[in-house]
Order: sequence, then structure tokens, then C-alpha cells
Amino acid sequence: MSNIIVLGAQWGDEGKGKIVDLFSDRFDIVVRYQGGHNAGHTVYIGETKYVLKLIPSGILRPGKLAVIGNGVVIDPAALLTEIETLEKAGIDVRSQLAISNRAHVIFPFHRLVEKISEDSPDRIAIGTTSRGIGPCYEDKIGRRGIRIADFVDPDAFAALYQPLRKDKQTIARAFGIEAMDEDVLESYRELADRIRPMVHDTAYLLNKANRDGKRILLEGAQGTMLDIDHGTYPFVTSSSAAAGGACTGTGLAPTRIHGIVGVSKAYITRVGAGPFPSEIHDPRGDTIRKAGNEFGSVTGRPRRCGWFDVPLLRYTATVNGFDCLIITKLDVLDELAEIPVCVGYDYNGKLVDEMPARQDALGQIVPKFEVLPGWQSKTFGITELNQLPPRARDYLNFLEQRTEVEVGCVSTGPERTQTLIVPGSRLEKFLV
Repeated sequence: MSNIIVLGAQWGDEGKGKIVDLFSDRFDIVVRYQGGHNAGHTVYIGETKYVLKLIPSGILRPGKLAVIGNGVVIDPAALLTEIETLEKAGIDVRSQLAISNRAHVIFPFHRLVEKISEDSPDRIAIGTTSRGIGPCYEDKIGRRGIRIADFVDPDAFAALYQPLRKDKQTIARAFGIEAMDEDVLESYRELADRIRPMVHDTAYLLNKANRDGKRILLEGAQGTMLDIDHGTYPFVTSSSAAAGGACTGTGLAPTRIHGIVGVSKAYITRVGAGPFPSEIHDPRGDTIRKAGNEFGSVTGRPRRCGWFDVPLLRYTATVNGFDCLIITKLDVLDELAEIPVCVGYDYNGKLVDEMPARQDALGQIVPKFEVLPGWQSKTFGITELNQLPPRARDYLNFLEQRTEVEVGCVSTGPERTQTLIVPGSRLEKFLV
């Protein structure tokens, strides 16, 4: 029996949705452990495209239990819209979904507070999705948030909501904003009625399932470089996107985890502001963006594109303890004659081995590249390792050797079938 974590090894958007959907066939339960509806996991099944924002990708497998863990923050209206969209597509969501009673609730005033913060002239703009995720986590850490358990209890909700709303109104007035959304207490009570049947003590549920021999896949949102502690602070998300967050965000102990799988593109992307050492500043960036359809699945924002970053991957492998690596979107590089790879960082004339913590240092890094020959032939849809062009295999071997993490799987297209698992890899053993 193996329980594994699948999470992003870069800045998110690595293709985790497809991978989790693919692997969920081998597991009984898929649980999302952090983030909010600012994350978008895209899954293609045939000609049908699904964009999942809060609900784990395993929901697309009939009979699998999908769990939203306590580490997630939930906008009830967004969640119900997502449920209804999936139900229209024929997915029996309500019989498969369990929502943690300890997850925190996002309210309209959270979005207002986030907009005030982002627009403040004396603050660095982070480039958030303005969905209220950060301010909700602030209330959670400030011990004034409202959890799902209280949200679905009419009396407890009323007692907790009004003081929190007044608190946010005070903040708005300090910035000269008198008008706030009208009191949403009644409308949110209606949302609570619709969510209540799906609410459970998911930590108890998951631990019981583990004792009963069920296999659990833990799904991360965003990526390690957006982790609140280990990412490129302050240009990060507001939750623990690294592997450690899987335990705090679900209630499963570290000893219940048997494998940690990192997902990385064959290149790298980032959305929003913040340092990006290997970013491409020439037309090749646009070429990759178009070939890889690098636009946010939730926001539609164009993603910044860069070359694969070995020091960054070594750092995220260290922080997470990756057992193996999944490389996605290899086919996006098919037409390139040469493929640079960032293999080192120069800071103030010195080669640095560690990831600098200060944002100004990150912004001053000079990347050092090695240029590998491209394969300039089609890898799209290939499902056997020996069918890859020799130079494509050389590229994967180079990444494996330099990052010191085994490549256990390669994605060569968006659909489930367009994937190859390396025979004899640790990943293959996790999936047995």
C-alpha cells in the first residue's frame, strides 16, 4: 500500500491536473491539501476539457472519493458553481466529494481587502488573482476566520460573521472606501444549506481509510516556489504548497506518506510578478508560450516562459524530498534546434549553490546556461521510452543527472494516454 504526494516542482502550472487524474485510477482517494480557487488544474479526456479549481482531479474517475482538506480555503459560491459545471458534464460530484469541516471560508470582503492591498502605493504588488485567498488565510492565522463547521451551523455562523465583517469594514474606511458589499449573511446561509451534506471530519475519514488499507493520493496546488515559507517570498501564495503542507492540510501523519512525486515542465513558467532567473527575454519565449498554450487556466493571463532551471529544481527536490520527477510538455520543445538549460547561478561574481532568500538577491542572479542540441522531431503522443528521439532521451538524462532526481514519467500531450512511465522507476513501484 502506497500513499503519495504529487506536487509542483516549479512555480505551478506544471501539469499536475493531468498527472493526478491519470494516477487516480490506481488510488481510492484523492485529496487536495492547500490553496483556493486561484489554482486551476486542467484535464483533457478525449475532446472534453475540464478545469478544476477546488475539487481534486480524481473526481473525474467514477467511484473515487475526492476530498477537499482542511488546508484549503473555500469560496462557497465558486465551489458550488464548479460542482454544477461538473454535474452538467455527467459527473456525480455530490456522491464522491467530501469537504473538511476545518477548512476556512472566503467572503466577498476578503476580495475587497486584497484589492486594497494590491493597489496600495507603498506596497509591492504581488500579482495575485484577487480572489480573496490571502486575506482569508490572514484571518485563519489571526484566529478570527470562520471554518466550514461553523459556516454550516446557522447560529454559530451568525455570531462569528458580523464581527468579522465589521473588522473588514473598518479597514475599508481607513482607505476611504465607504461602500462594501451588502451583508451577505442570508445568501451565505443558503450556500451553507447546499454544502452541508458534503461536510465531514476529513482527517478522521482519511485516517480510517488508511487503516482500512485504502490508497490515498495527496494533490498540491500551485508549486513549491510559491510556498509561503520556501518560495520566492513575498511573490508567493499564502499557503504551504510544499510537501510539508500535505500533512498539516489533511491530518495525515508524515509516517503515512510513502512517496513524494514532483511535477516539472521540460522548461519553466511563472505567472505574476517576482524574480525568474531563467526567464526568456527573446522571441523564443513567445514561441514556447504559443506552442505550450501557456495562458492561465483560471485567469487567462499569459505565463512568463523560461528555460529549465537545474538549481531551482535541486532546491525544490531538497525541500520536498522528491523520490522521482515527472517531466511534462516535452513535446513543446520538439521544433527547437538548441535548448539552453540553466545549470548555475552567479551572484555578485560568485557561483552560488543555495537559493538566495532575499528578493533583491534573487532579482540580481545571473543564470549560467549549457546549450543542448534539440531533437527537431515529433514526441507528441509517444508512450514508450525507446520511441523517443535519441536527443530527447539525452535531454531527459541530462536533467536527471544534473538535478539528481530520477525521471519516472514523461508527458507528451494533454490526454491521459499521452504519457510514458519509465520501466523500473520508483514511480512505477508506487503505482503498483
